Amino acid sequence: MIPDGAPDIIPIPAGFFWMGSEYGPENEMPRHRVWLDRYGIGKYPVTNKDFQTFVQDSGSPAPSFWSDPVFSHPEQPVVGVSWYDATVYCAWLLQCTGKPFRLPTEAERERAARGGREHGLYPWGDKPPSERSELGYDTVTGGPQSVGTNAPNDFGLHDMSEGVHEWCSDYYDPHYYLYAPEKNPKGPPSGGRRASRGGSWRHRIKFSRCAARSSLPPDFKYADYGFRLALTLL
Repeated sequence: MIPDGAPDIIPIPAGFFWMGSEYGPENEMPRHRVWLDRYGIGKYPVTNKDFQTFVQDSGSPAPSFWSDPVFSHPEQPVVGVSWYDATVYCAWLLQCTGKPFRLPTEAERERAARGGREHGLYPWGDKPPSERSELGYDTVTGGPQSVGTNAPNDFGLHDMSEGVHEWCSDYYDPHYYLYAPEKNPKGPPSGGRRASRGGSWRHRIKFSRCAARSSLPPDFKYADYGFRLALTLL
């Protein structure tokens, strides 16, 4: 049993893009050209409704904050899931569908966030978040908004800059860009933290730049950490 049929996946065409930043923190440097094969990525982060189907079908424990009304709306992104929880969900979905669902790499997540805007700071371009109407949090609960509340980027993807941090498949190394391969980089071979991308409802600045990197130990479960699916496309 899978959540509401097949997950809503947007295909991203193969090609080069510019990854990283020339003017951001050191862990975003150097800006470099990356080739990615064609892949798919979730139109939205995985929601509570999606994850509930997994919990009921697999017998896995419910995530942290599951019963907290700030985080429990069915259309909110699921939070309080570790990197391990996210990968188990992907494995369950693969078993249900026969399709190779997984977490996105950092490179896949950044290309998807840019939406084809090679030089834009944000998914929508360079306009500061303070000059936009989106708030980045739910005005009633103070927690994350329901997915898809704000406008999509040019790839049709929602919540690529705001909402919750999203786990990526890669180990995290702040210096990885110095030695990353040009084609389909998948992160360093080992490490103590896993990479994540995207902004957080609880930050003072709630919208992240496309190049911004974050990380966390993979067993941590925070109220502003969720995930988005990726799909290998042949």
